[in-house]
Amino acid sequence: MSTIRIQTTQNVTLEYEVASVGERIVAAIIDDLILFGWAVACMVLLSAVGVDEGMPALGVLLVGIPFIFYHLACEILFNGQSLGKKARDIKVIRLDGTRPRVGDYLLRWVLRIVDTGFFGGLVAVVVIASNGKGQRVGDLAAGTAVVSTRPRQGGGALAPAMTDANYVVVFPQAAQLADHDVATIRQLLAKSLEHENYLLLNEVANKVKGLTGIQTDLGDEAFLRTILRDHAHLAAMNG
Repeated sequence: MSTIRIQTTQNVTLEYEVASVGERIVAAIIDDLILFGWAVACMVLLSAVGVDEGMPALGVLLVGIPFIFYHLACEILFNGQSLGKKARDIKVIRLDGTRPRVGDYLLRWVLRIVDTGFFGGLVAVVVIASNGKGQRVGDLAAGTAVVSTRPRQGGGALAPAMTDANYVVVFPQAAQLADHDVATIRQLLAKSLEHENYLLLNEVANKVKGLTGIQTDLGDEAFLRTILRDHAHLAAMNG
């Protein structure tokens, strides 16, 4: 599986495995099955209560609105994942390491008509396969990519921060953290990623920011990985 390296705004490099075309197709099929199941359930329910003929507009609204806004709503609410993406352990990220914004999700959603609305999704498949960064047209426009969150061989759920031999500390405030604090951060980071508990991830990041007084626009995972790397580097220097 190919990988991409992302240079964050704090000059930290993160490496991710790119979600394959096959994984994205399977995720899309799962999402389509969910929407189809919803449509069937709505039709059965309306038929059972006898409003399918008298109020056809109600059926159109119940089926049409979720069909149109499903992907946008899911990615905003579930941190870059539709239910299909969650099932296949893939997610949307920004290429600068920050958390995707609502505008990024909106742009991806608008351009779905280009990616999947023509030729049965062939445009999306060709673009994803050709650029090697897990990007369809919507991703190219929004500055995002779709990556795997599965555990990697020899690593955690997502690859750790990578630096060269001349590593420069990003957050000197990491020295304020005690060793037991760092051990707790490492455990909670691993736990939150393993269970895709992004609320816990956010709580840990906010707690660390509160303890150290750090202000940053890095995403929660990237921030915590950087803190761990900085603390280890500072400890080695002072050891």
